[in-house]
Amino acid sequence: MLSKNQIAQRIAKEVQNGQYINLGIGIPTLVANYIPDDLEVVLQSENGLLGIGPFPKEQDIDPDLINAGKQTITMLKGSVLFNSAESFAMIRGGHVHLTILGAMEVSEKGDIANWKIPGKMVKGMGGAMDLVASAENIIVAMQHCSKSGNSKLLPECSLPITGLRCVKKIVTDLAVLEVDPEQGFILKERARGVSVEEIKAKTAGKLTIPDEVPEMKFE
Repeated sequence: MLSKNQIAQRIAKEVQNGQYINLGIGIPTLVANYIPDDLEVVLQSENGLLGIGPFPKEQDIDPDLINAGKQTITMLKGSVLFNSAESFAMIRGGHVHLTILGAMEVSEKGDIANWKIPGKMVKGMGGAMDLVASAENIIVAMQHCSKSGNSKLLPECSLPITGLRCVKKIVTDLAVLEVDPEQGFILKERARGVSVEEIKAKTAGKLTIPDEVPEMKFE
């Protein structure tokens, strides 16, 4: 199975030159460490920053520079800071090309639940609902199953919904899957050493399996 860093590394392969990208809290923030050097992209944080760089080394930490998940970050040359109103104007105006989010559940139709577990204290939904309503492309980074072993890829989400039919692709610790409202989860790649049968057994939602499912490749 893939580590969190390997999930982020695989998602970085989906990044295209010239994109403005929002990285959600959790595994998605790690994608900043794996953007290929030959690509020019701009990472956006909804708390008011364009131009996020890799996570800082200990000697370079600035406690005043944080992302939406309150992690310390670096700024690249040409980065700019602004207020949250301007940040959400960018998001709602459709200026973010790719959004990478974590999730607690995804349905076979592309619905996502990632902001609340009933009965647990949360500060609010954050920017997730604006992001899923406005982004051209949404990729989810998540564990395939919960700690109790239950699938997080479901026929329907059981947790409060963040957005409907918006997820295009999912990268889990087991597989890469595309999402199609008719075909459900389409298995595109599998982690090294993980069988198609294991992925099928751990996917509760509809799973479409092509004749050939290659293993993921890393540099």
